[in-house]
Amino acid sequence: MTHKILIVDDNQAVLDALSLLLEIHDFSVVTATNPFDALQIVRYQRIELVIQDMNFTSDTTSGEEGKALFYELREINPHLPIILITAWTELATAIELVKAGAADYLPKPWDDSKLLVCIGNLIELGSAKKIVATHNRHQQEREGTFKNADLAGLIFKSTAMERLVTMALQVAKSDISALITGPNGSGKECIAHIIQKNSPLVSQPFIKVNAGALPQELIEAELFGAEAGAYTGITKQRIGRFEAADSGTLFLDEIGNLPLSGQIKLLRVVQTGEFERLGSTQTRKVNVRVISATNENLLQAIEQGRFREDLYYRLNVIELNVPALSERKDDVLALISHFLPHRELTINTEQALQHYKWPGNVRELENACKRVAVLKPTGALTVDDFALSSPVSSQQKAEPTKQEIEHAMRAHQGVIAKVAREFGLSRQALYRRLQKMGIDY
Repeated sequence: MTHKILIVDDNQAVLDALSLLLEIHDFSVVTATNPFDALQIVRYQRIELVIQDMNFTSDTTSGEEGKALFYELREINPHLPIILITAWTELATAIELVKAGAADYLPKPWDDSKLLVCIGNLIELGSAKKIVATHNRHQQEREGTFKNADLAGLIFKSTAMERLVTMALQVAKSDISALITGPNGSGKECIAHIIQKNSPLVSQPFIKVNAGALPQELIEAELFGAEAGAYTGITKQRIGRFEAADSGTLFLDEIGNLPLSGQIKLLRVVQTGEFERLGSTQTRKVNVRVISATNENLLQAIEQGRFREDLYYRLNVIELNVPALSERKDDVLALISHFLPHRELTINTEQALQHYKWPGNVRELENACKRVAVLKPTGALTVDDFALSSPVSSQQKAEPTKQEIEHAMRAHQGVIAKVAREFGLSRQALYRRLQKMGIDY
């Protein structure tokens, strides 16, 4: 990425010398000989740093022109780094401007090596400030999006979960069917609750059924109800789950485990809202929103003849996929902080837990935290205290998360070289990760 620098000086020799120096070191250079042109350039171009003289007319040596330009540049861009090039007679004014926010000043004649180091540090610091500003802006946007929403106790920090929850809140506004997919323990039921709690049906019934746990011979009675005497052992009328959920929402968990006989019966009521209780010929009609969830690959199940394609497309008007915890590492520490409030983790422990695969997802993490709370109720926690089901390899620890990179940028005051060294990366590799993670630098 080429950084663009503006040089402002009325002396063409100075402009030429500085331009040559910077261009040799791969900077893009724009020049101006007066304050008016400089201000126009900053208004309409993406300038990352300004090098400005303190005087622009031959009969002026007070530095007042440079002072005025500095404050006008600050009005356009309060975070723009500005290096002042000053004569000894203007030193007091330069120091005053540094206190007012100027990045640095260099006396004439300047030292090329010191100037290049100063420019490199200021541009990297500016990149870090942009990252922090972007993070703060995203945080404000997120708080605005979720301010009046009921998130059903869901704890998350990752961008992936932020997008998912935003989508769930959009789905909640309608009454269409939704299919929630994702591995066991990842939080599918919590997403279903978010949809219900933020929908116009929030005051209506919300009935949950583990479809995979229904005995095959009782599926019809469980879903649609049964009349007294419809089968052995039933002595009174029984209301099914669809009737119980009338005017509200029915959540069918583990829908991928429902046998084909149950799928056939389910298809009709999802299509028409009509059904009969077991042992009755009277057709009943309900208005129920169906939310289903599964850890199965239903398209693969369709190919294998284990799931009906027509039922799949009835249930899957909108799919909400909950990523595995290993795919949203930024959530790990937030969840641990929730399950183990006020407990201290060493830095190595934090990194190890973020890069652990968590095959059992949030459920495994919660159980690990419960064990820690009982077996080690006080003191700093190490990775061994969590008794993880499989070891954390060095390869797993190698890839930094977005949160880690942002933390390191702040800790090293935005010096890319130091941040890259902390993670064992080249500067180019770090820049690639900044781009991949959507970090504006």
